[in-house]
Amino acid sequence: MRSRSTSQPKPSTSDKPVPPKKEPDEPKRSAFLWFTLLVLLINGAYAVYHIQSESLPFPLTAEQAGKRGFSEVSAMKHVKYLTSLGPHPVGSDSLDLAIEYVHTVAEKIKKTAHWEVDVEVDLFHSETGANLLSQGAFSGRTLLYSDLKHVVLRIVPKYLPEARENTILVSSHIDTVFSGEGAGDCSSCIAVMLELARGVSQWAHGFKSGVVFLFNTGEEEGLDGAHSFITQHPWSSTIRFAIDLEAVGIGGKSGIFQGGSAPWALDIFASVSKYPSAQITAQDLFLSGAIKSATDFQVYQEVAGLPGLDFAYSDNTAVYHTKNDKMKLLKPGSLQHLGDNMLAFLLHTAATSKLYEKTEYNETSDHNQAIYFDILGMYMVVYTQKLASMLHNSVIFQSLLILATSLAMGGRTGVISFLISLLTTFLMFVFSLSFSSIVAFLLPFLSPSPAPYIASPWLVIGLFGAPALVGALTGQHIGFVLLKGYIKKRNGVENLAKLEAERWLFKAGIVQWLVLLILGNYFKVGSSYLALFWLASPTVAYGLMEATLTPARSPRKLKVITLIVGIAAPVVVSTDIVVRMLGNLIGTIVRLDRNPGGAPVWLSNAIVAIYISVIICLMLVHLLSYIHLSGAKLPLVLSMVALLALSLGIVSTGVIPTFTDDISRTVNVVHVVDTTGNYIKAQEPLSYISLYSNTPGKLSREIESLKDEQFLCGRNNTIDYVTFTMNYGCLSYLDSKSGWTKSEIPTIQVESDSKTDGRETLISIDTKSATRWTLAINMEEVADFTLYVGSDEVVTAGNKTNIDGWHIIQFAGGKCSPTKFRIKLFWSSNSIQKVSESPYLLKLRSDVLKLTPQAEKVLNKLPKWTSQFGKSTSPFNLAFLTSLPVKF
Repeated sequence: MRSRSTSQPKPSTSDKPVPPKKEPDEPKRSAFLWFTLLVLLINGAYAVYHIQSESLPFPLTAEQAGKRGFSEVSAMKHVKYLTSLGPHPVGSDSLDLAIEYVHTVAEKIKKTAHWEVDVEVDLFHSETGANLLSQGAFSGRTLLYSDLKHVVLRIVPKYLPEARENTILVSSHIDTVFSGEGAGDCSSCIAVMLELARGVSQWAHGFKSGVVFLFNTGEEEGLDGAHSFITQHPWSSTIRFAIDLEAVGIGGKSGIFQGGSAPWALDIFASVSKYPSAQITAQDLFLSGAIKSATDFQVYQEVAGLPGLDFAYSDNTAVYHTKNDKMKLLKPGSLQHLGDNMLAFLLHTAATSKLYEKTEYNETSDHNQAIYFDILGMYMVVYTQKLASMLHNSVIFQSLLILATSLAMGGRTGVISFLISLLTTFLMFVFSLSFSSIVAFLLPFLSPSPAPYIASPWLVIGLFGAPALVGALTGQHIGFVLLKGYIKKRNGVENLAKLEAERWLFKAGIVQWLVLLILGNYFKVGSSYLALFWLASPTVAYGLMEATLTPARSPRKLKVITLIVGIAAPVVVSTDIVVRMLGNLIGTIVRLDRNPGGAPVWLSNAIVAIYISVIICLMLVHLLSYIHLSGAKLPLVLSMVALLALSLGIVSTGVIPTFTDDISRTVNVVHVVDTTGNYIKAQEPLSYISLYSNTPGKLSREIESLKDEQFLCGRNNTIDYVTFTMNYGCLSYLDSKSGWTKSEIPTIQVESDSKTDGRETLISIDTKSATRWTLAINMEEVADFTLYVGSDEVVTAGNKTNIDGWHIIQFAGGKCSPTKFRIKLFWSSNSIQKVSESPYLLKLRSDVLKLTPQAEKVLNKLPKWTSQFGKSTSPFNLAFLTSLPVKF
């Protein structure tokens, strides 16, 4: 019998003690290294901006350009003459001289053209017309005009008759606002066109299409010149493509800011232009309504249905429509840049024989809209929205797939770490926006001027950039601590937790751009290409140099090369846009307050602060993720606090002036003769001098120079200027009875008032000497209206829109414009039962291009750092106000 053997049990491995994980060395990164990366980023960004925006071609003389080239030196002679005329608004003697000069130069071009080229010059005189634009800045308005003169020049090959029916339009305006000589807006454009026409006249014998140059007037009064040409001139039916030249500043590079509807034209421009300059970001902003302005290009698209390109100078936007729009601020090379680009484009485009087929305009084809941008002003990228959507969808899908895979591999720990990293991004924005906004709110109390950085934009670096950066770092620090604490709790190793937390912060920066790309792609925003760069480049760099598919592998410090490679391309693509937008934003503060005194004084600061905070959080998120393993946090915070303190000290003491002789504050002086409310009560007209500013802030310093003029300032003297309301300003009744006569006061008279079969009222309006006026019609009481000039019905019934219950009619014309009008009102069926918010049925402001002695005296006493601001909605120096009550 065999005995059963027994074996001893093996000791269980679970009984063995588990050795603790080895704590790795403390992960450290030199503070010097982090600051070096910051300095490298700042200098690299400045280099990109300098190359892309400030590098201009050398101006060529006539001899250097040759007979067929473009010479800035020659073009500047035209700018010099036009600016020497001073302001030349519609209806002025100086505008007549400007038109005569352009016509004379055009005739000279005709005489010197190539013998196989026909050049036709037409001095066009427009009839009375009405323009109702449905979109943009002129929505809710009817734009009337009369007696406008334009110079039109057509260049065609002599032996190709069909070229006359297939032409390209190049357009800009001769007229200026009443407050500036218009070196940038737009004498520079007119000069470029004249020099282009001279050059094209030597090439056109080889063209398949003609070129029409339109030197129009009335643009500043509501795009009137473009509309009168398109609707009245016989050559307008031959136009197949429109190019508009404009300026929202003075000089620099003139780039395309509208043109997405003509991808083929953008392709040509990208391939032939010497210095391509174009950004769809500007188009997105313009079409969004964020910029309350319009150009003739709107007429060419909306009224004529033409595709085209819209160019604009945008340097130094603070001088726009002020006295500082002068020749000395035009940067050398500005005209050469635009001229060389335009000449190359016209020579290539006019040589095609299929221009008509290419220019069929289709507003509804969103997929055919073009995405375009230039890189360093050397290369231009153009592709369609259809391709963009495909590319974005592909990148979004792959990014989401990679993210989902990463979270699945990380398990619960990975998901929670991801959520904490998203919280970190949120905290970055919250703290950054909060810190900079606090400074924005307090600045008007600490500084003599609410926005003390207008003439010195670099001050915003310390005022808003420093607190925004500290805020972003604060948010990241809180997130880093939370991440480190959670990861340490899961693996028990603090130093590994620091490394892992750093990586999650880097990846969180990628995720924020993924979110922006998804939103931009959904809403078909052209500027989404920026999010694509900021998503794809850091993702690829991280994937190539940092990522691993082995979950057991311990994390390491992020490589410096990952950051450099990851953000190099995005910085190159986006820096110029970011800096230029900031500069334009600061420049627009000069004219920010459309209803003077209507906006809080801190609003402009808040807008700039928010913009800077958002840019810092978006563009520095990857760099900030590198700071947590270094000793750079405290030095960075201290240096930013010191920079903020220094900046506040500078602006509070006024060491650096807010405004200079070249960057002025807008201060308008208007001699007002007010008969509002006098229709029933025959009272003497009230007259006074009004002083107001579209720049935020009180007029305390300005009034110091007007001590003897008896001005009273405050909010108790509100003036309704029909197109805007002066909520805060200054009034003086001193010597205001002189400089005008009662015969100049416009009249509103009721001719008939029929209440049978619907109430209709016929009203006559006599503007006397004024050929520029604005009428507001109360659309709470009136359903529709028609307007007559003599026996001609200029404005027909139907298609009336309104803003805040009012429809605005703006009229501008030459010296021979009509001054008597009749308007028939068709009352709303329930107008009697309505309680109107306004007691007025009609409100009229007529503007006279005359400077009265008292207004001139006030203007001469104002500081040199002030300037009047001109716009189609602004009154001239002499304005008459009158009205018709609802219950007349």
